[in-house]
Amino acid sequence: MTTLRLALHQYPVERPESIAAWAAKLDRWLAEARANGAELAVMPEYACVELGSALSGLSPASEAEELAAMVAAAPEILAAMRGAAQRAGLWLLPGSLPMRDEDGAIRNRAPLITPEGRLAFQDKHAMTRFETERWGVSAGAGPRVFDTPWGRIGVSICYDSEFPKHVRAQVEAGAWLVLVPTCTDTLHGFNRVRFSAAARALENQCFVAVSPTVGDAPWSAALDQNRGTAAVYGPIDRGFPEDGVIAEGTADQGQWVYADLDPARIEAVRRDGAVLNHRDWPRQSFPRPLPAAFA
Repeated sequence: MTTLRLALHQYPVERPESIAAWAAKLDRWLAEARANGAELAVMPEYACVELGSALSGLSPASEAEELAAMVAAAPEILAAMRGAAQRAGLWLLPGSLPMRDEDGAIRNRAPLITPEGRLAFQDKHAMTRFETERWGVSAGAGPRVFDTPWGRIGVSICYDSEFPKHVRAQVEAGAWLVLVPTCTDTLHGFNRVRFSAAARALENQCFVAVSPTVGDAPWSAALDQNRGTAAVYGPIDRGFPEDGVIAEGTADQGQWVYADLDPARIEAVRRDGAVLNHRDWPRQSFPRPLPAAFA
């Protein structure tokens, strides 16, 4: 396995008027990432939903109308994502998009696309209240891993990163890096993801990389406000930064954040770190706690 040049997008929500205009936006941003040596580019959850208002043909559109327009256009949007990856010659996680399954349910799905245009998917498994109560998006399949030139990688979409078992399942299947595309409209929401990502990196002795939407979009019912900072977190151990922050952007600004990640560093700290969280996780199994008796 070789070192990976990772690009994380602090994705500025804008108002493209068509899928073609949105694809051109991807091309511009991916060309910049490629020029800076990126090999894998990561965009945030629901980044493409900035198209919802235009695709609905309504101004303003409701949350339900935006979602319906996005689901109807999902095949064309996915084709635009694939084309962008091929033109840039990059591995691309272009965020996630709502897609309707054969069972009729809508699921939040993230494609990982190779430079040749092959793709595989990770569903979001844990739904937020917004997705369940207001959008009607259903829980998807459980965690998967992806084989890449840099070894196995996992994807835990936003809220999924807040549940240790989701990331742990990917790590136990060989992931040394977990990508977290996220979309949060408050600092409360973003900080839940940020602290969770850092905790997952600590307890699994792996890298966890976060890519958020940023900016205000009053024309969008679903993406009206977006807060966040792209960052990579790693083990808090020797050979790594003392706070575990490998790379971090400037909050709420549209930009790429780059990091050079070596899977050998993860292998080394798991083998001979000051602590061995990755190894010791399975040993932390307890029966249901009983009330302590005071004497």
